[in-house]
Amino acid sequence: MTSVTTDQPLASAGEREARITRLRAAATRIRRHALTMGQVQGQGYIGQALGVADVLAVFYARQDGELRLRPEDPEWEGRDRFLLSIGHYAIALYAALAETGTIPVEEIETYGSDDSRLPMSGMASYTPGMEISGGSLGHGLGVACGMGIGLRKLGSPARVFNLLSDGELDEGSTWEAAMACAHHGLNNVTAIVDINGLQADGPTAGVLRTEPVTEKWQAFGWNAVRVDGNDIPALLAGLDSIRDHTGGPSVLICDTRTGRGVPFLETREKAHFMPVAEHEWQAALDHLEGDQQ
Repeated sequence: MTSVTTDQPLASAGEREARITRLRAAATRIRRHALTMGQVQGQGYIGQALGVADVLAVFYARQDGELRLRPEDPEWEGRDRFLLSIGHYAIALYAALAETGTIPVEEIETYGSDDSRLPMSGMASYTPGMEISGGSLGHGLGVACGMGIGLRKLGSPARVFNLLSDGELDEGSTWEAAMACAHHGLNNVTAIVDINGLQADGPTAGVLRTEPVTEKWQAFGWNAVRVDGNDIPALLAGLDSIRDHTGGPSVLICDTRTGRGVPFLETREKAHFMPVAEHEWQAALDHLEGDQQ
């Protein structure tokens, strides 16, 4: 069982540093799993997977992750719900599910293949640990709101987390759900927004300007915390702050860098659906291996 380890203060600064080291290693493994899947298909939303790996590590890493879950029993009633409303980020969540043991690591090599449980866009009916099907953006937070209300009525301590993209902030349905969560005072709902500044049609600021993001969420009645989404200690501090908040829903706004962890991909101009040459997959994996040495 992966469980919350930050409900209680850590015994020492040394223990905290050890945890941070383990989480960084988990993030590297998530990146490696994602690259392996991308290499299998020769394509995929690899830039987003690399960018959000640190965020997923702090939620899914074995022993150290934020989520209460049982990898051997993905439908355990007491689990925290992690909703991926960004269907094309499925490659990233599969990598995290492999890290936590919900799916076997060897299964990631079936990604996108016929009869695989790991389709290229997330589908709850196929994949253990995938709570909702993704596709058209803007649906996840509404589902999270409904789940939060339902869990509260059941008296369940389970929490609901929804990972959104900054592109989903273009959707009116996201803000309708944000109003509803605040109206119902849903302490058990947390949104996580991946701010990578890119959408299918170009830079987010040019498609539809969403800044100031923090102030917008606050105006909708949310406790808003903004952090560097590629900084493990910052992510942990943000989650600590959210956990202490009891006045309604919270949002963790994560500024991430597309392609993070592989320098020659971080600087790639076309990064939403990133072109990766056949020989570059192994070069990217070799870079991650070098970072671990």
